[in-house]
Amino acid sequence: MIKIGLDMMGGDFAPSEAVKGVASFLGSNSKAINLILIGDKDQINEELIQHNINQSAISIVHTSQTIEMQEHPTKALKEKQDSSIAVGFNLLASGEIDAFISAGNTGAMMVGALFSIKAIEGVIRPTIGAYIPREDGSLGLLVDVGLNADCKPENLNQFAILGSLFAEHILNIKTPKVGLVNIGEEEGKGNILAQAAYPLLKENNAINFIGNVEGRDILINKADVMVCEGFTGNVVLKMAESVYDIIKRRNIKDEHFNRFNFEAYGGVPVLGVCKPVIIGHGISTSIAFENMIKIAYKMIDTNLTEKITAKFSNI
Repeated sequence: MIKIGLDMMGGDFAPSEAVKGVASFLGSNSKAINLILIGDKDQINEELIQHNINQSAISIVHTSQTIEMQEHPTKALKEKQDSSIAVGFNLLASGEIDAFISAGNTGAMMVGALFSIKAIEGVIRPTIGAYIPREDGSLGLLVDVGLNADCKPENLNQFAILGSLFAEHILNIKTPKVGLVNIGEEEGKGNILAQAAYPLLKENNAINFIGNVEGRDILINKADVMVCEGFTGNVVLKMAESVYDIIKRRNIKDEHFNRFNFEAYGGVPVLGVCKPVIIGHGISTSIAFENMIKIAYKMIDTNLTEKITAKFSNI
């Protein structure tokens, strides 16, 4: 049976919205999954009773500490060994759960993923990707979106492989097109990083590289996987999120722009580590938690980590 661990104390609305997400998932799911709820047992049980949730597919692992959003990630993980994030990574590392989800301290989640779970052999740096809703109704993937603000060309080359595997097996895109985010379409454009990464991507037989993509191409179906360093990627991601905020504030009803709501996709996967880790936004509500569980399940069900491991063992 698949076991998915969920940090119940992470996020601005913990544990209430996490419990609601669990309820929604269990109400629509018929798969053999055991959800391991990690956090303060009394608070979790109070919410479970309030929402009348069948607990046959639930186990609770009690923790006495919580890593707050403003805490220093490395220091907090070291000093709060009984926090929901630290315990979650211990369970993941020991094989007691198959995936770990949290909407808590992003830095602590990244430190835990990199040092508790570690990178897949051959992966220089793991990456995080974000879903990009495109005008034709499909989804693209942007990598990296904040984990690696400074990169070498070799990093971008590996991000392309990781993103391609995710797009193929999770987004169900056959032979995903890979584009390098740049300031012009022609080869030779861009800064030193883009100019050096282009020939690596062009010669990479593990991906379907189509060349450069510009900012105007990101929201259309030109490339399925768009590769950049985390500084650029995070700026693009936050701008896309702001578009949704503006649409809501102006009370504009539009089917396409409604898809910019990050909660519809749950959280972002950490690609390149040895086990599935999903990081959610701090303001995640039940919709996001439900979708994070679905992503984690699909990553396990498709053996994505094993596929990434196999790919990098042959490079």
